Amino acid sequence: MSRGPDEGKELGLEPESGLPYSKGLTAQTLMATGLSPESSYRLAAALEQRLLHAGRRTIRLDDLRDISHEMLGEAESAALMERLLRWRRVRTLERPLIILIGGTTGVGKSTLANQLAHRLGIVRVASTDMVRQVMRAFFAADLMPAVHSSSFDCAAAVPVPVPEGVDLTLAGFMEQVRAVQVGIEALVARAVEEKQGFIIEGVHLVPGHLDATRWGEALVVELVVTVPERRRHEQHFTFRDWHTGGMRSLQRYLDHLDEIRRIQDLIRQRAVERGVTVVENRDIDAAVARALDEVLDAVAVDSAAAGPGE
Repeated sequence: MSRGPDEGKELGLEPESGLPYSKGLTAQTLMATGLSPESSYRLAAALEQRLLHAGRRTIRLDDLRDISHEMLGEAESAALMERLLRWRRVRTLERPLIILIGGTTGVGKSTLANQLAHRLGIVRVASTDMVRQVMRAFFAADLMPAVHSSSFDCAAAVPVPVPEGVDLTLAGFMEQVRAVQVGIEALVARAVEEKQGFIIEGVHLVPGHLDATRWGEALVVELVVTVPERRRHEQHFTFRDWHTGGMRSLQRYLDHLDEIRRIQDLIRQRAVERGVTVVENRDIDAAVARALDEVLDAVAVDSAAAGPGE
Protein backbone atom coordinates (compact mmCIF):
# COMPACT_ATOMS: atom_id res chain seq x y z
CA MET A 1 0.00 0.00 0.00
CA SER A 2 1.42 3.38 -1.03
CA ARG A 3 2.16 6.03 1.57
CA GLY A 4 1.91 9.76 1.29
CA PRO A 5 3.96 12.61 2.68
CA ASP A 6 2.08 12.43 6.00
CA GLU A 7 3.62 9.07 6.94
CA GLY A 8 4.90 9.23 10.50
CA LYS A 9 2.91 12.33 11.41
CA GLU A 10 1.09 12.19 14.72
CA LEU A 11 -2.68 11.80 14.71
CA GLY A 12 -3.19 13.25 18.19
CA LEU A 13 -5.64 16.12 18.50
CA GLU A 14 -3.05 18.26 20.28
CA PRO A 15 0.39 16.66 19.78
CA GLU A 16 2.10 19.67 21.31
CA SER A 17 0.35 19.04 24.63
CA GLY A 18 2.22 15.80 25.19
CA LEU A 19 -0.95 14.11 26.37
CA PRO A 20 -1.16 10.33 25.98
CA TYR A 21 -3.43 8.66 23.50
CA SER A 22 -7.14 8.95 24.24
CA LYS A 23 -9.38 6.27 22.75
CA GLY A 24 -12.47 8.42 23.33
CA LEU A 25 -11.03 11.52 21.66
CA THR A 26 -9.75 9.47 18.74
CA ALA A 27 -13.17 7.89 18.25
CA GLN A 28 -14.72 11.37 18.32
CA THR A 29 -12.21 12.54 15.72
CA LEU A 30 -13.05 9.60 13.47
CA MET A 31 -16.77 10.23 13.86
CA ALA A 32 -16.13 13.84 12.84
CA THR A 33 -15.11 12.52 9.43
CA GLY A 34 -18.52 10.88 9.01
CA LEU A 35 -17.46 7.38 10.06
CA SER A 36 -20.14 5.52 12.01
CA PRO A 37 -19.78 5.45 15.83
CA GLU A 38 -19.37 1.67 15.81
CA SER A 39 -16.54 1.71 13.25
CA SER A 40 -14.94 4.71 14.96
CA TYR A 41 -14.72 2.96 18.34
CA ARG A 42 -13.47 -0.26 16.75
CA LEU A 43 -10.68 1.62 15.00
CA ALA A 44 -9.83 3.60 18.12
CA ALA A 45 -9.56 0.37 20.14
CA ALA A 46 -7.34 -1.23 17.49
CA LEU A 47 -5.10 1.84 17.48
CA GLU A 48 -4.82 1.63 21.27
CA GLN A 49 -3.63 -1.98 20.99
CA ARG A 50 -1.00 -0.99 18.43
CA LEU A 51 0.31 1.66 20.81
CA LEU A 52 0.55 -0.81 23.65
CA HIS A 53 2.54 -3.25 21.51
CA ALA A 54 4.81 -0.50 20.15
CA GLY A 55 5.37 1.16 23.52
CA ARG A 56 4.43 4.58 22.13
CA ARG A 57 2.17 7.34 23.50
CA THR A 58 0.84 8.87 20.28
CA ILE A 59 -0.70 7.49 17.11
CA ARG A 60 0.69 8.31 13.67
CA LEU A 61 -1.28 8.72 10.47
CA ASP A 62 0.35 5.67 8.94
CA ASP A 63 -0.92 3.59 11.92
CA LEU A 64 -4.46 4.66 11.12
CA ARG A 65 -3.91 4.06 7.42
CA ASP A 66 -2.75 0.50 8.03
CA ILE A 67 -5.49 -0.47 10.48
CA SER A 68 -8.32 1.22 8.58
CA HIS A 69 -7.21 -0.56 5.42
CA GLU A 70 -7.41 -3.88 7.24
CA MET A 71 -10.78 -3.17 8.89
CA LEU A 72 -12.60 -1.10 6.28
CA GLY A 73 -11.07 -2.07 2.97
CA GLU A 74 -9.00 -0.02 0.54
CA ALA A 75 -11.72 2.30 -0.83
CA GLU A 76 -13.30 3.22 2.50
CA SER A 77 -9.89 3.59 4.14
CA ALA A 78 -8.73 6.00 1.45
CA ALA A 79 -11.94 8.02 1.84
CA LEU A 80 -11.45 8.10 5.62
CA MET A 81 -7.90 9.39 5.32
CA GLU A 82 -8.99 12.10 2.89
CA ARG A 83 -11.83 13.21 5.17
CA LEU A 84 -9.50 13.17 8.18
CA LEU A 85 -7.11 15.56 6.47
CA ARG A 86 -10.04 17.84 5.69
CA TRP A 87 -11.16 17.66 9.34
CA ARG A 88 -7.67 18.70 10.48
CA ARG A 89 -8.13 21.90 8.47
CA VAL A 90 -11.21 22.67 10.59
CA ARG A 91 -9.08 22.40 13.73
CA THR A 92 -6.49 24.83 12.35
CA LEU A 93 -8.97 27.29 10.83
CA GLU A 94 -7.89 30.78 11.81
CA ARG A 95 -11.28 32.46 11.43
CA PRO A 96 -14.54 31.56 13.15
CA LEU A 97 -16.70 28.86 11.57
CA ILE A 98 -20.40 29.78 11.65
CA ILE A 99 -22.90 27.06 10.72
CA LEU A 100 -26.53 28.05 10.09
CA ILE A 101 -29.08 25.22 10.04
CA GLY A 102 -32.56 26.18 8.87
CA GLY A 103 -35.71 24.16 8.36
CA THR A 104 -39.32 23.98 9.45
CA THR A 105 -40.58 22.56 12.74
CA GLY A 106 -39.87 18.88 13.40
CA VAL A 107 -37.25 18.09 10.77
CA GLY A 108 -34.39 17.29 13.17
CA LYS A 109 -32.46 20.58 13.16
CA SER A 110 -31.47 20.49 16.83
CA THR A 111 -30.32 16.87 16.62
CA LEU A 112 -28.22 17.66 13.56
CA ALA A 113 -26.78 20.79 15.21
CA ASN A 114 -25.76 18.90 18.34
CA GLN A 115 -24.20 16.08 16.34
CA LEU A 116 -22.17 18.54 14.26
CA ALA A 117 -21.08 20.44 17.35
CA HIS A 118 -19.88 17.24 19.04
CA ARG A 119 -17.97 16.02 16.01
CA LEU A 120 -16.44 19.37 15.09
CA GLY A 121 -15.57 20.39 18.64
CA ILE A 122 -17.80 23.49 18.59
CA VAL A 123 -19.07 24.41 22.05
CA ARG A 124 -21.47 27.22 21.16
CA VAL A 125 -24.86 26.04 19.93
CA ALA A 126 -28.06 28.09 19.99
CA SER A 127 -31.60 27.96 18.71
CA THR A 128 -33.51 30.80 17.08
CA ASP A 129 -36.44 29.83 19.32
CA MET A 130 -34.27 30.90 22.26
CA VAL A 131 -33.89 34.31 20.58
CA ARG A 132 -37.66 34.52 20.10
CA GLN A 133 -38.26 33.58 23.75
CA VAL A 134 -35.95 36.34 24.97
CA MET A 135 -37.68 38.86 22.70
CA ARG A 136 -41.03 37.83 24.17
CA ALA A 137 -39.77 38.90 27.58
CA PHE A 138 -38.85 42.37 26.32
CA PHE A 139 -41.66 43.11 23.88
CA ALA A 140 -45.35 42.88 24.78
CA ALA A 141 -47.71 41.07 22.43
CA ASP A 142 -49.41 44.30 21.32
CA LEU A 143 -46.02 45.83 20.46
CA MET A 144 -44.50 42.84 18.63
CA PRO A 145 -47.21 40.20 18.08
CA ALA A 146 -45.10 38.14 15.67
CA VAL A 147 -42.85 36.73 18.41
CA HIS A 148 -45.71 35.68 20.67
CA SER A 149 -46.97 32.81 18.47
CA SER A 150 -45.54 29.62 17.03
CA SER A 151 -43.92 29.89 13.61
CA PHE A 152 -46.84 28.05 12.03
CA ASP A 153 -49.57 29.93 13.92
CA CYS A 154 -48.84 33.65 13.70
CA ALA A 155 -51.21 34.75 10.92
CA ALA A 156 -52.65 37.38 13.28
CA ALA A 157 -49.31 39.18 13.18
CA VAL A 158 -49.72 40.03 9.49
CA PRO A 159 -50.30 43.78 8.99
CA VAL A 160 -53.71 44.63 7.53
CA PRO A 161 -55.07 45.03 4.93
CA VAL A 162 -53.94 41.77 3.34
CA PRO A 163 -53.91 41.47 -0.47
CA GLU A 164 -56.24 38.84 -1.87
CA GLY A 165 -54.64 35.42 -2.35
CA VAL A 166 -51.93 35.91 0.28
CA ASP A 167 -51.16 32.78 2.33
CA LEU A 168 -51.59 34.12 5.87
CA THR A 169 -49.57 31.28 7.37
CA LEU A 170 -46.54 32.14 5.24
CA ALA A 171 -47.03 35.89 5.63
CA GLY A 172 -47.22 35.56 9.41
CA PHE A 173 -44.19 33.30 9.45
CA MET A 174 -42.15 35.83 7.46
CA GLU A 175 -43.22 38.58 9.89
CA GLN A 176 -41.77 36.45 12.67
CA VAL A 177 -38.58 35.80 10.68
CA ARG A 178 -38.04 39.55 10.23
CA ALA A 179 -38.70 40.20 13.92
CA VAL A 180 -36.25 37.53 15.14
CA GLN A 181 -33.60 38.37 12.54
CA VAL A 182 -32.06 41.21 14.53
CA GLY A 183 -31.43 38.95 17.53
CA ILE A 184 -29.90 36.22 15.38
CA GLU A 185 -27.54 38.66 13.70
CA ALA A 186 -26.45 40.01 17.08
CA LEU A 187 -25.60 36.51 18.33
CA VAL A 188 -23.59 35.67 15.24
CA ALA A 189 -21.83 39.04 15.27
CA ARG A 190 -20.74 38.39 18.88
CA ALA A 191 -19.33 34.97 17.95
CA VAL A 192 -17.43 36.52 15.04
CA GLU A 193 -16.07 39.28 17.27
CA GLU A 194 -14.83 36.70 19.77
CA LYS A 195 -13.52 34.46 16.95
CA GLN A 196 -15.51 31.50 18.25
CA GLY A 197 -17.08 28.71 16.23
CA PHE A 198 -20.86 28.82 16.49
CA ILE A 199 -23.81 26.72 15.33
CA ILE A 200 -27.28 28.22 15.31
CA GLU A 201 -30.36 26.31 14.21
CA GLY A 202 -33.97 27.24 13.77
CA VAL A 203 -36.97 27.75 11.56
CA HIS A 204 -36.16 31.47 11.28
CA LEU A 205 -32.97 30.87 9.30
CA VAL A 206 -34.55 31.44 5.90
CA PRO A 207 -31.90 31.76 3.16
CA GLY A 208 -31.53 35.34 2.00
CA HIS A 209 -32.82 36.99 5.17
CA LEU A 210 -29.58 37.47 7.12
CA ASP A 211 -26.98 40.11 6.34
CA ALA A 212 -23.91 37.86 6.09
CA THR A 213 -21.81 40.77 4.81
CA ARG A 214 -21.49 41.85 8.45
CA TRP A 215 -19.55 38.68 9.18
CA GLY A 216 -16.66 39.27 6.80
CA GLU A 217 -14.14 37.58 9.09
CA ALA A 218 -16.16 34.38 9.40
CA LEU A 219 -16.51 31.28 7.27
CA VAL A 220 -20.29 30.82 7.04
CA VAL A 221 -21.80 27.47 6.04
CA GLU A 222 -25.56 27.52 5.50
CA LEU A 223 -27.72 24.40 5.41
CA VAL A 224 -31.45 23.71 5.21
CA VAL A 225 -32.91 20.47 6.59
CA THR A 226 -36.08 18.94 5.14
CA VAL A 227 -38.17 15.82 5.58
CA PRO A 228 -39.66 15.16 2.12
CA GLU A 229 -42.25 12.54 3.11
CA ARG A 230 -45.27 13.69 5.11
CA ARG A 231 -45.58 10.37 6.97
CA ARG A 232 -41.94 10.49 8.05
CA HIS A 233 -42.44 14.06 9.21
CA GLU A 234 -45.34 12.92 11.39
CA GLN A 235 -43.12 10.24 12.89
CA HIS A 236 -40.55 12.88 13.87
CA PHE A 237 -43.15 14.60 16.03
CA THR A 238 -44.26 11.32 17.56
CA PHE A 239 -40.70 10.43 18.52
CA ARG A 240 -40.00 13.91 19.89
CA ASP A 241 -43.14 13.86 22.03
CA TRP A 242 -42.19 10.46 23.48
CA HIS A 243 -38.53 11.37 23.95
CA THR A 244 -39.37 14.52 25.95
CA GLY A 245 -41.71 12.66 28.29
CA GLY A 246 -44.89 13.97 26.73
CA MET A 247 -44.14 17.61 27.56
CA ARG A 248 -44.69 18.73 23.98
CA SER A 249 -48.17 18.85 22.52
CA LEU A 250 -48.03 16.22 19.80
CA GLN A 251 -51.58 16.79 18.65
CA ARG A 252 -51.01 20.51 18.20
CA TYR A 253 -48.17 19.85 15.77
CA LEU A 254 -50.17 17.25 13.87
CA ASP A 255 -53.16 19.60 13.65
CA HIS A 256 -50.91 22.19 12.00
CA LEU A 257 -48.89 19.83 9.84
CA ASP A 258 -50.26 21.33 6.62
CA GLU A 259 -49.03 24.78 7.68
CA ILE A 260 -45.70 23.39 8.86
CA ARG A 261 -45.11 21.70 5.52
CA ARG A 262 -46.05 24.82 3.55
CA ILE A 263 -43.37 26.64 5.55
CA GLN A 264 -40.96 23.84 4.64
CA ASP A 265 -41.78 24.32 0.95
CA LEU A 266 -41.07 28.05 1.27
CA ILE A 267 -37.74 27.57 3.04
CA ARG A 268 -36.66 24.88 0.58
CA GLN A 269 -37.55 27.09 -2.38
CA ARG A 270 -35.50 29.98 -0.96
CA ALA A 271 -32.58 27.57 -0.40
CA VAL A 272 -32.68 26.28 -3.99
CA GLU A 273 -32.91 29.82 -5.37
CA ARG A 274 -29.81 30.87 -3.43
CA GLY A 275 -27.72 27.75 -3.88
CA VAL A 276 -27.96 26.69 -0.22
CA THR A 277 -27.46 22.97 0.39
CA VAL A 278 -30.63 21.07 1.27
CA VAL A 279 -30.09 18.07 3.55
CA GLU A 280 -32.96 15.58 3.35
CA ASN A 281 -33.31 13.95 6.76
CA ARG A 282 -34.62 10.48 6.00
CA ASP A 283 -31.94 9.00 8.27
CA ILE A 284 -30.12 11.09 10.86
CA ASP A 285 -26.76 9.34 10.42
CA ALA A 286 -26.86 9.97 6.67
CA ALA A 287 -27.98 13.57 7.26
CA VAL A 288 -25.08 14.17 9.66
CA ALA A 289 -22.62 12.69 7.16
CA ARG A 290 -23.99 14.92 4.39
CA ALA A 291 -23.81 18.02 6.57
CA LEU A 292 -20.26 17.16 7.65
CA ASP A 293 -19.23 16.81 4.02
CA GLU A 294 -20.59 20.27 3.26
CA VAL A 295 -18.72 21.80 6.20
CA LEU A 296 -15.45 20.02 5.43
CA ASP A 297 -15.71 20.93 1.75
CA ALA A 298 -16.28 24.59 2.62
CA VAL A 299 -13.23 24.59 4.91
CA ALA A 300 -11.11 22.90 2.23
CA VAL A 301 -12.12 25.52 -0.36
CA ASP A 302 -11.42 28.30 2.14
CA SER A 303 -8.00 26.85 2.97
CA ALA A 304 -7.12 26.54 -0.72
CA ALA A 305 -8.15 30.14 -1.34
CA ALA A 306 -6.02 31.29 1.60
CA GLY A 307 -2.92 29.82 -0.04
CA PRO A 308 -0.24 27.30 0.91
CA GLY A 309 0.76 29.23 3.98
CA GLU A 310 -2.41 28.23 5.83
